[in-house]
Formats: sequence, structure tokens, C-alpha cells
Amino acid sequence: MSTAQAAPQGVARIAGGLRGRAGRALPVALTALLVLGSWQLVVAVFDVPAFILPTPVTIAEAFVHDFTTIMAASVVTVQAVLLGLLLGALGGIAVGLAVSRFPAVSGPVLNAAVLINCAPIVALAPIFNNWFGVTSLLSKAGVAAVMVFFPVLVNTTRGLLQVSPLHLEIMESLAARPRQVALIVRLPNALPYIFNALKLGTTLAVIGVIVSEYFGGPTEALGVYIAYQAALPRFDYAWAGILVASALGLAMFGAVTLLERLLMPWHESLHDNQA
Repeated sequence: MSTAQAAPQGVARIAGGLRGRAGRALPVALTALLVLGSWQLVVAVFDVPAFILPTPVTIAEAFVHDFTTIMAASVVTVQAVLLGLLLGALGGIAVGLAVSRFPAVSGPVLNAAVLINCAPIVALAPIFNNWFGVTSLLSKAGVAAVMVFFPVLVNTTRGLLQVSPLHLEIMESLAARPRQVALIVRLPNALPYIFNALKLGTTLAVIGVIVSEYFGGPTEALGVYIAYQAALPRFDYAWAGILVASALGLAMFGAVTLLERLLMPWHESLHDNQA
């Protein structure tokens, strides 16, 4: 194929990709506009008090008015979220690798993890505040790490153990060591499971940090800001903080999804191309 022929085909592929992304984004944008418009209309028509539900317009005005304070608080919260997500993910993957080394104990360990995960983990916030200090970053990240740890552990262990017996036989015939089997066969097979857990973990980490900040934290923290504004009461400002927290969760979810596509192109890009 000549260069002259390849150029138009490359442009056509790029244009097709842009059209595909636009086609996927359009329903989301229309749904968001429909929800916000219905929200504004319902509050206005039924004269819903602001302390029950402020309108999107007043929330947007509060966000613009207090933009600097909300963004400064978001930075503090994001630091705790990222640290908790990192600690929980590394801990879950490390324990999952250890458990997969001894498949006989994987069942009891996973059952115990599920039972412990059913406990109200957020109730650990006052305990972590007592251990590390109310204003400590580690006290908030610790709650997030515990909430992230268990889904990462369960999914990682399942991915590490659900390996094709044929692949294990090939590695055994090559006299591969257990560490080599884990790195070459088990861990790549577990990547989709790990990323699914991390996607869940991003939202859990945000929830854990925000709620733990309700029990006390630095003044420049998003959870403290929301609690303070709700106590005044300035519910439009509180809702602005809540929506920013939701946006943080969505942004981190998107970042994990992007990382998944970069590290596993054979898994994600094929689906995108088929779509």
C-alpha cells in the first residue's frame, strides 16, 4: 500500500473513532441535561425548601462563589484517597499472591475476608482518629485502605487461581519456579480481576475518606467542609461539596479505566474496535 493510499485510510480511522466516541458521549450528555432540567423544574414547581433540596442553579452559584475553598479542600481529600487506594491495593495484591501460593487455604481466607468486609468498616474512623490523630492524613487513608483491601484481595485471589491447567503444565514442563509461574502466568491472568476491584475501590476510597472526615479532620478537607456547611445550614454549599466529591470518584474511576486500557490493550481495545 502506498503512502498516498494509507493517509486517507488513517484519517478515516481517526474520524470513525471520533464519531464513535461522540456517539457514546451524546446519550450521557442528554441524560445529564434531562436529569438536571427535571431537578430544576420539580424544585421550582413544587416549591421544595432549600434545606430539603436546592436547585442545580443555586448549587452551581455556591460552587462558583466558594470555588477556591472547595478546590483547596478537594486537594487534601484526594491525597488521603490516593494514599488509601495505594495501600489497600498493594496489600490486597500481596496477600492474594501469598494465598494463591497455597490454594488449599484460599477458600477459608476468602470466606473470612467476606465476613470481615460485611462489618461497618466506616465505624473504624473514630478508632483510626484515636490511633493516628484527628488531623492526620494516615487516619483517613487507613479507613480507605481497609475498604479497598478486601475487594482487591478477593478479586486478585480469584484471578490468580483461575488459570488454565494447560498453562500450568507448560510452565511445569519448563521447570519454572513458583515465582516465575506467578509473574508470567497467574498475574497477567488476574489483571482484569484486579482492575475491576480497583474500579470499585476508587469509589469506596472516596466514600471512606469523606465519611471519616465527618468524624474530624483538617479544616481544609472536603468532608469537613460538607459537614460544616450543612450545620450552618447552607445546603447549597454542602451540595456543591457533595457533587465535587462525586466528580472526584468519577475522575478516579476514569483514570483506572485509562490505565487498564494502557496495560491491557489486548483486553480493552479489541472490544472498542468491535464496538
